[in-house]
Amino acid sequence: MLQHIKEFYGNKLNSSDGDIGEIEDFYFDDQSWNIRYLVAETGTWLKERQVLISPYSIDRLDLDDGIIIVNLTRKQIEDSPPIERHRPVSRQFETEYYTYYGWPYYWSGDAIFGLGGNPMDYTDATAVRKVNEEQHLRDDTHLRSTLAVAGYEIEASDGTVGRVTDFLVDDKTWAIQELVVEAGHWYSGKEILIPTDKVKSISYNESKIHASLTKKDIELTGEHHVAHAHRH
Repeated sequence: MLQHIKEFYGNKLNSSDGDIGEIEDFYFDDQSWNIRYLVAETGTWLKERQVLISPYSIDRLDLDDGIIIVNLTRKQIEDSPPIERHRPVSRQFETEYYTYYGWPYYWSGDAIFGLGGNPMDYTDATAVRKVNEEQHLRDDTHLRSTLAVAGYEIEASDGTVGRVTDFLVDDKTWAIQELVVEAGHWYSGKEILIPTDKVKSISYNESKIHASLTKKDIELTGEHHVAHAHRH
């Protein structure tokens, strides 16, 4: 089921033995548009560290009460590889992080989460270790913050059409499926949806997302509907 990411901000994160904190951000892979980490605001607990929670660890969602339950203990999280706040997430950190928890590297294999199509589709520890050992270390990471990218302008092939206000994510696979875009005054500020497969590139220097659509495509899209390329 598709969920608005901004509705997750501030949701409580509970471990199997207590409170972790609240969700303050998400890191997604800008090549595949998959959520790789939930970023936790832990308050006074582990306040010097950035606490990242992989979707691998999510046990269940209680959306009515705004709670996400993970199948980790506070001790496991406390003893996990540390990363300083405001530091980029390196592949070295990710390798240590995934090895610590015994999960398959998400960059192993062709599926959304390495060995499986969603975070819970991974095999036994022996198979995970074997695949991870055989996987060559990729130095490049493509992790971006949903909070940072929200607000980026959407550039169609013939001009700016609006800005990103939110993302729609599948709560099973944790793949971002659509960008929620507030169109400009030229389209009465209507809200439309742009599929991630229509994104050609992201310019972080310009804070822009380039889409393989035209302004006419946007004009032919009803409010809250998904935009598609049309023959004009």
